[in-house]
Amino acid sequence: MKRRERSESQSSAARRDWREIALLKFSAHFLSQRRSKLKHDAKELCVVKMLELRLVQGSLLKKVLDAIKDLVTDANFDCSESGFSLQAMDSSHVALVALLLRSDGFEHYRCDRNLSMGMNLTNMAKLLKCAGNDDIITIKADDGGDSVTFIFESPNQDKISDFEMKLMDIDSEHLGIPETEYHAIVKMPSQEFARICRDLSTIGDTVVISVTKEGVKFSTTGDIGSANIVCRQNKSVDNKDNETAIEMNEPVSLTFALRYLNSFTKATTLSNTVILSMSKELPIVVEYKIAEIGHIRFYLAPKIEDEDETQS
Repeated sequence: MKRRERSESQSSAARRDWREIALLKFSAHFLSQRRSKLKHDAKELCVVKMLELRLVQGSLLKKVLDAIKDLVTDANFDCSESGFSLQAMDSSHVALVALLLRSDGFEHYRCDRNLSMGMNLTNMAKLLKCAGNDDIITIKADDGGDSVTFIFESPNQDKISDFEMKLMDIDSEHLGIPETEYHAIVKMPSQEFARICRDLSTIGDTVVISVTKEGVKFSTTGDIGSANIVCRQNKSVDNKDNETAIEMNEPVSLTFALRYLNSFTKATTLSNTVILSMSKELPIVVEYKIAEIGHIRFYLAPKIEDEDETQS
């Protein structure tokens, strides 16, 4: 009987020892995993996610800001792997501007994760005026930071300046702009388009843009009279920048506010040509290509005549 009790006691002790060993092994494994995770988390904290963009043609960024700062006051610049972009509406919600500078157009482009930076465009334009026209511009920001740094380098590296600007919290809704096949697309010299808009604004407040296969007609009427300007196709010119080319599926005639079109033409310095895309009852798209790096597009809703005016 005593031998059986001794045997059961030894067996029970062995089971306890086994459980303790198993528990110790589990605890050691758990602690090892915990230490590994803590090391990983510490390493992640040490790696600061950031944005760093280096644009050799810094003057392009200055021209972009000059083109949009009077149309949009505050806006978010969105940074992703694909590029540096902006989409914003004017205060009247009549016009929209969409900017894209592709990542491959920068000498150096680092964007660890998608980042949105809210900025006052007037202040940003003032800051960029401190850069020379030939300066290289670098934009740097840390993920979660409250400021952005602009670095201006002279071409021969004999002068380097850095400016820090506070970021803003801006609530903005990113609109999905659908791909559209437009009824008419007009490509013409950007300076000519700017001159037409400027000249017609001395007569009236609105312009009727009519596109046919023969050409594009700009018409306005005001208190002092009326004016019509017709630009015909001239694809045979030697310089492609001076040609007026029209692609049309059907004639289009729409009315727009001249003050907005005149604002859009501030982007003339970015491109020698402008592309006007039109369809019935849709906003016109006024597009300027930015060298080989991207584009800036302005969208303007057409003016709709009152029912009384339509009936009369």
